[in-house]
Amino acid sequence: MDFELPEELRLLQQTMRNFVDRELIPVEMHAMDGPNMRPEIRADLEAKAKKLGLWNLDVPVEYGGQGLNLLGMTVVWQEMARTVALPPRGPYVFGPDVKPILYTLNDKQKEKYLFPVLRGEKKTAFAQSEPDAGSDPGAMRTTAVRKGDTYVINGYKRWITSAHGADFVQLVAATDRSKGSRGGLSMFLVDTNTPGFKIVRRTETMMGDAPAEIALDDVVVPAENMIGKEGDGMKAAQGWITAGRLYQACRGLGVAKRSMELMIDYAKQRVTFGAPLADRQAVQFKIADSYTEHHMVQLMVHQLAARTDAGAAGRHESFMTKIAGTELGFRVADRCMQIYGGMGLATEMPISKMWRDARSFMITEGPVEVMRMVLAREILREHN
Repeated sequence: MDFELPEELRLLQQTMRNFVDRELIPVEMHAMDGPNMRPEIRADLEAKAKKLGLWNLDVPVEYGGQGLNLLGMTVVWQEMARTVALPPRGPYVFGPDVKPILYTLNDKQKEKYLFPVLRGEKKTAFAQSEPDAGSDPGAMRTTAVRKGDTYVINGYKRWITSAHGADFVQLVAATDRSKGSRGGLSMFLVDTNTPGFKIVRRTETMMGDAPAEIALDDVVVPAENMIGKEGDGMKAAQGWITAGRLYQACRGLGVAKRSMELMIDYAKQRVTFGAPLADRQAVQFKIADSYTEHHMVQLMVHQLAARTDAGAAGRHESFMTKIAGTELGFRVADRCMQIYGGMGLATEMPISKMWRDARSFMITEGPVEVMRMVLAREILREHN
């Protein structure tokens, strides 16, 4: 059992760390204009990322990318999360935002949807969440009814990141509500200019992003735009669910890492009652606990990624890692804010932004309560 990263990933880690330190952190407090990155800053960072070889890292080699596995991507995600220069939900500056499901499309679908995204000609979004069906997809009310060689879709989607400006969405709808998430959901490629497709509004969140609400009123989609087979909507999603949980855990690790760097530097500089904060046991314990917890979650993340790449990971491992990683990020950011005191609340510092972002990780893409519930079920089932 080897707990060290391979040499090529250590080199990637250092390259990514240097890019974050030299290019992203210096601009992080003025990189965003509302929910979007300033165009001139994005263009500059993308050009520099390309030059350093930090482009299309997780795109398969056969599609012109570098084909990094999950272990490699955990290195990238952790370093990326050390800065608040990037949009909280993407798109980032390391290549087009390609959803993994697009690689499973048939040849005709790839020509129309995947390849234009890879070339930067089209943008996409993933639409699943609804007002009454977030963590419970089986309760989905958006329906897709077969009519000849088309499907007619009616419903409402909420919290859809990147929908504003997307050319098409990968949309999950119920084709048989009686079956719930076990064979009752299907996935479709829906062009956003289709009649009946409407972005109703955008909801600004405390993280600074503005996900969209989408109304679908008799939206007619060709049957050939279904991804896979009818009823395979959630089955298709399984391929990237573990990756999504790992991504969230890595974001927590990155926030925790940056928070530790900030709190350690400040504790050494800030003097109160004649001594630096670093001499106070209350501060020392926060730093020691953060370092210890970060190390534990780091091992969990690397093990899950390596085991997933080898096809050996169980679902319960991803539940534990998502819980541990996202809660770590918020906990350490909160400690950092406390050590900084009033300055931790100042918006001229990145701490409050990291704190808000980290708090959201425990809700988005699977609330920690749901993770715990499903994890408990698996544990109890295995111990009869």
